[in-house]
Amino acid sequence: MNRDKIIEYINSHVSADDWTLRISEHDSHETRFAQNGITQHIAGAKPDISLNVSFGTRSGTCTVNQGDDESLNYLIQTAESIARLAPEDPEFIPTAGNTELLQASNCDPETKALTPQQMVDIVSRSIDKAKALGATVSGMTEKHINERCMATKNGFYGTDCATEFGHSMTIKKAEVETKVSYEAKQFAMFDLDREFAQLASQAEALATMQSFEPQKIAVILRPSALMELMWFMGWMMNRRQSDEGFTPFTDQLGKPFFGDKFSWYSTFNQPEMISISYDSEGVASREITWVENGILKNMPTNRYWAGKVNADPCNIFNVYIPGADVSEEQMMQMVPRGLIINRFWYIRTVDAKVGELTGMTRDGVLYFEDGKVKHAVNNLRFNEIPHDATRRILALGKSVLASSHMKLPTMLIDGFNFVDKTSF
Repeated sequence: MNRDKIIEYINSHVSADDWTLRISEHDSHETRFAQNGITQHIAGAKPDISLNVSFGTRSGTCTVNQGDDESLNYLIQTAESIARLAPEDPEFIPTAGNTELLQASNCDPETKALTPQQMVDIVSRSIDKAKALGATVSGMTEKHINERCMATKNGFYGTDCATEFGHSMTIKKAEVETKVSYEAKQFAMFDLDREFAQLASQAEALATMQSFEPQKIAVILRPSALMELMWFMGWMMNRRQSDEGFTPFTDQLGKPFFGDKFSWYSTFNQPEMISISYDSEGVASREITWVENGILKNMPTNRYWAGKVNADPCNIFNVYIPGADVSEEQMMQMVPRGLIINRFWYIRTVDAKVGELTGMTRDGVLYFEDGKVKHAVNNLRFNEIPHDATRRILALGKSVLASSHMKLPTMLIDGFNFVDKTSF
């Protein structure tokens, strides 16, 4: 797809007062496997061309998936027809202008060159390892190449390319079922032996399970569990919603709202993570501190609201939480007893204004006492306020890649609030 030709066509044929053009191409390969057998391989490129136009403060959008003149003409006519019929937008702002963008090396050549045969080989090795344990394994190996471009009438132009490799495995042996997943922009960082060893270790630990009653107790949150909480906390930390009184972050800017062991950044300085250079509004990504030693420094703010409150627009484009060097073994010795949490799921908002979430554990919960893991326990439901939980951080492990956009530490948190057992 010739981006320059498409931009030139749009620029010369759009009659609207303002426009934003977004071009994206997603090339994906996904090899699925279940019960020790490959079940499906999906592959193919998915192009999208989206045009938003405005007459005054009336806007309309259309999307097509081909870049020929006929499709582009349809794109323009449809977007403009919608805009003429749309109501006035009281929060309309003109499109972004020319902006200097930071660039990161998000597109890894080795990941981009990964072949379907290599992906099938990874799956085959995973299946062989599961069979050797007398177990079945299911999951998916995937490769994605995401390219995008954005241009506006007012002169903004930005491009990004990012690669992602992922491999997830769920093992089942007798009544035990547990999962690990890996995601990174660099295929070379993937180590199947390491991932499967973690999976087998989880399965072995879960073979001996005892009933555990819900209570407040110390937890060791592994990065994959912390990741799930961070998505929700970042979503709640919206500047406009907070200024309007709908989140716990209202009137907290510049104040020590989190625990002093907790800091949070979006950064281009952690090369393992993907760092996109601009957001959907054309706001340039930049080095930004969200929380530093517990103090709330910034909040995600779109262009409209930033203009209202005289702030710089900004967005969370990746998540880096610095850690320390405390091992899980050392953490287990710091409290009399506790739980090790592999992952959370089915997280939902209980009270957005307070910041309270509920959710469930999954993929194995381990009980430890006197510095040693004793046995696995049943899954549990929690009701917890994540920013409040950061005030109860007792220790941090090393920050590791939890996903292609997140680098997080293991956390030891005191008094985590579990409220019920779950049966799955």
